[in-house]
Amino acid sequence: MIYHIVTGDVAAAPLAAAIATEPSMEGEVIVMKDVLSVGPLQKEEGQKFSDLRSAFWQQVVVNEKHPIQVDDLERLSDISIELSKNEDAKVWLWIAPWPADICTYHWVLKYLGTYTGRFFVVNIAGLPFLDEQGKIFFPKSIGDIQPRELVKARKLARPVTPAELEVDGEEWSKLVKENGGIRTHEGGKRLISKNETHYDNQLISFCSQQYQKASKVVGQALAKFNIPTGDLYLGWRLRKIAETEVLQLQGDPNKGLKDFDVKLPSGLLEFGDEPVQAAE
Repeated sequence: MIYHIVTGDVAAAPLAAAIATEPSMEGEVIVMKDVLSVGPLQKEEGQKFSDLRSAFWQQVVVNEKHPIQVDDLERLSDISIELSKNEDAKVWLWIAPWPADICTYHWVLKYLGTYTGRFFVVNIAGLPFLDEQGKIFFPKSIGDIQPRELVKARKLARPVTPAELEVDGEEWSKLVKENGGIRTHEGGKRLISKNETHYDNQLISFCSQQYQKASKVVGQALAKFNIPTGDLYLGWRLRKIAETEVLQLQGDPNKGLKDFDVKLPSGLLEFGDEPVQAAE
């Protein structure tokens, strides 16, 4: 039995398709829903980590009828129990060179890394793959890779070494202590903690003194700066910036990005099209 852990539903789909065609990969896909590269990591005394993360995402995505509940830790605990019961069970953690994936690696390592020889990593960083047209590209996400290419990538699976467990095992504790609002990927498995305002100026650079859909502003920022946080987080940042009166909103900001508009107050200069240094 192989537990294939991957970050996000988009990455899970092609991986599940690959597993269905390759007997040596047979197992269960476990999707980590939480994007650990954004939001707080340091819980208060007596607070559960899942509750901390759920509260954060409930701020980002306001849904009173169906509030977001993060249960990744509970599912990791279930896997750990199965590994302790079945010595033939293994874990394959699939990671790409993307902050959310690298955060998942350091977090999961804390809970499953002690299963020596049974905790494997499939790291695609810096490796070429073929796209749908048969052209070579270097993916940033597992979700960008064709299932047939993921079948080939199974050969990359290798057990985490005791040395990695010792060195990398300290990284998560460091990130929790720093408790930055954002964690950026600096190459390899290195992450740097940043303030939650890190990408604010890049967002503001696409705002003008005319109202625009928040979805347009966020889409332009994601496309130009390749911001790795996702659109929901950036929409939340637009709402938080507006609380400081640097931006003005109209519509319903507690709904989707297409349901509210943003603009610069009339007293501020437009930022134009030039990139703006992100705030620290």
